[in-house]
Amino acid sequence: MSTTETKAKTGTARPQRNALDQRVHAAIARATASVSPIALLLATVDWAGHLAVSPGKRLELADLGLEQARRLLRYALAIAVSPPGSPAHECIEPPAQDRRFTAPEWHQWPFNLIHQSFLLTQEWWDAATRGVAGVSRHHEQVVAFAARQLLDMFSPGNFLPTNPIVLRQTLASAGMNLARGAAHATEDFERVLAGAPPAGAEDFVVGRDVAVTPGKVVFRNRLIELIQYAPATATVHPEPVLIVPAWIMKYYILDLSPHNSLVKYLVDQGHTVFCISWKNPGVDERDLDMDDYLGLGFHAALDAINAIVPGHKVHATGYCLGGTLLAIAAAAMDRDGDDRLATMTLFTAQTDFTEPGELALFIDDSEVSLLEAQMQDTGYLTAGQMAGAFQILRSNDLLWSRIVGEYLMGERAPMSDLMAWNADATRMPARMHSQYLRRLFLNDDLSEGRYPVGGKPVSLSDIDLPVFCVATQSDHVAPWRSVYKLHYLVPAEITFVLTSGGHNAGIVSEPGHPRRQYRMLTRPAGDNYVPPDDWVLRAPESAGSWWPAWSAWLAAHSGKPSPPPGFGAPEQGYPVLEDAPGRYVHEK
Repeated sequence: MSTTETKAKTGTARPQRNALDQRVHAAIARATASVSPIALLLATVDWAGHLAVSPGKRLELADLGLEQARRLLRYALAIAVSPPGSPAHECIEPPAQDRRFTAPEWHQWPFNLIHQSFLLTQEWWDAATRGVAGVSRHHEQVVAFAARQLLDMFSPGNFLPTNPIVLRQTLASAGMNLARGAAHATEDFERVLAGAPPAGAEDFVVGRDVAVTPGKVVFRNRLIELIQYAPATATVHPEPVLIVPAWIMKYYILDLSPHNSLVKYLVDQGHTVFCISWKNPGVDERDLDMDDYLGLGFHAALDAINAIVPGHKVHATGYCLGGTLLAIAAAAMDRDGDDRLATMTLFTAQTDFTEPGELALFIDDSEVSLLEAQMQDTGYLTAGQMAGAFQILRSNDLLWSRIVGEYLMGERAPMSDLMAWNADATRMPARMHSQYLRRLFLNDDLSEGRYPVGGKPVSLSDIDLPVFCVATQSDHVAPWRSVYKLHYLVPAEITFVLTSGGHNAGIVSEPGHPRRQYRMLTRPAGDNYVPPDDWVLRAPESAGSWWPAWSAWLAAHSGKPSPPPGFGAPEQGYPVLEDAPGRYVHEK
């Protein structure tokens, strides 16, 4: 094996390509939105080839098709002989999470027959793309996902003639819904061309409507601004809280409107809170790597906090990719005898990437190589690419339902602070993103003890801090069972919380938020491993937000409250620079 291949395998370098290959691969990436046609071809050939030499599987599929035809025929006959308006026993129920056909109009002829035919087709293709002997697991998932996306595209709910709700609205409004929808589509297209935010986002201006918790920027370098928030209580817990958000997002997901700001909630509970605001990288930052995010990011912030609040350990908190970075930093610090952290909190953060969920569909050697070629040209991963990947993962909720609602029904969905934040996307530096994909997703270096910090690998088993870990039930970015794997990587005490909601909405879960519940259970340090399904049975369920439980946990690991520290430490090189939210959060 060559040196280049060896380095690529261990995640320290990617395979080199000559200039001609670079130009060709970058052109392919531009033409295909960085989706590798070779990866799709390999998955299709793997599936189709093994299906071709599996006559038993093909017979099963033929039998399933005939059986579905009989079910549909019986259903059609039952409809024909039933009195008008009487319900017929449906021949197939949609998946529990599929809400497209729940309206009563879908159960009237002929739309009942149309949507039942669609669901039967969906069932057949799901059976056809799964369980074919010899197909690799990754290729099976890619083919099944591609088939599902194509079927979703042609769902009867997406078209005027086959959607009874849209037809009813069109007749009732004499077609004005379609006129409004055309206007909405035109406006959205113009906004995309102009690089403007989606309609309604102008009601959530950073620093005016969101990210308004009072504070000061007390440190800035080429990668971060550090915000220190103003105290809201006469005394505070002596150990400050450092929040490390993901740089895949802007930090104010944790400081949205005053009523649902986690930062404000912590400040109101008597905590001194610091938060990193990452720079939105451009071409000049193309060579920033994971080590820079560790050194210029986490460690620079920690050094500043140690100067501003001397003599006290820090409650470090990481969200998503920021949590993964925090786990890397904590393992390296424990390895090197650095005891400046009091606790570690992780929000929807993965440390084992062997089962990362549907994001893995876009991550294999072919996909990453093509993405690297594109990033070599631009210097970064564009914000639209990242947002597009997440949108495809939840196409029914984020794409097709929006198209139907806004363009066919002519009804603008009301903008929320969370939706406006989601549209305020960021870029990813080329070198860092390549390392992140190869070292963590492809090679799983962190959980397997190969991830290097300071020239030496780190091991998560060195972490002996108390850990508070939050996962969300319907997370499509960091599935909760993947997050749960921290239990067999870290022997320290872990308080694990599983809350309702998704990757973002489950974290932005303020007290009083309707329909919220969570499970929480603490595993003592060194205790035996409990499988995730057993954990669910053991962990008691509580109604409401998990925020008070976390605040109480932080307080239990803190000292006696004392007067709050001042802003910054000018004498040590940390003067107050400007008011929060600072400059970097405004960069587009």
